[in-house]
Amino acid sequence: MSWSKLKQNLDSFLSPALSGRVEYRSTSYRYLPDKAGLCYIAVDKKNVFNMTDATSLIRWYKTELEIKNDPDIQIPVNHEEIEAIRKETKGAVPEDRLIVIARNRKMTEYAKDLLSAQSALSKSNFVVVANQFLSSPIEESMESNDILLNVLALVDRRVGKKRLLNIAENMKSKHPIVQFFYELRLN
Repeated sequence: MSWSKLKQNLDSFLSPALSGRVEYRSTSYRYLPDKAGLCYIAVDKKNVFNMTDATSLIRWYKTELEIKNDPDIQIPVNHEEIEAIRKETKGAVPEDRLIVIARNRKMTEYAKDLLSAQSALSKSNFVVVANQFLSSPIEESMESNDILLNVLALVDRRVGKKRLLNIAENMKSKHPIVQFFYELRLN
């Protein structure tokens, strides 16, 4: 599918509240056919979704330690996770340390998932993911681990306010770009 047709299809699914604010853009290289162009998403004429742009408003993580030290990321720990660690340590660890251990383990897992999603995104082709989005149900895109699929689903008109409010808890563990588009859509 050509870029203009793909852009037209993506624009047709854009939420009316975001129409005119969110744009899909592409650059291509006419005289360098072996070099792929860049595709990115702009909000209010500012490039927001492009990993390679250093001036981007969204933070792209390079290491697991950056994710663990980011104060904006808050990982909730439930009672079952604390109990699992209590059983592992046979009750020899104080209660306050159990929470720290559980949070650190969960943060490590989260960091690995986040870095994996980012690396998959940097290798992926915007056009391929956009075509996958257009040909699959919206629920699959919402539940996917792919960052771009999540973003495309969040700006989709088929996702209503009620569904957005129902996934608020899940958004806390998503990549900052997904959280950015979630907030944009709520407002």
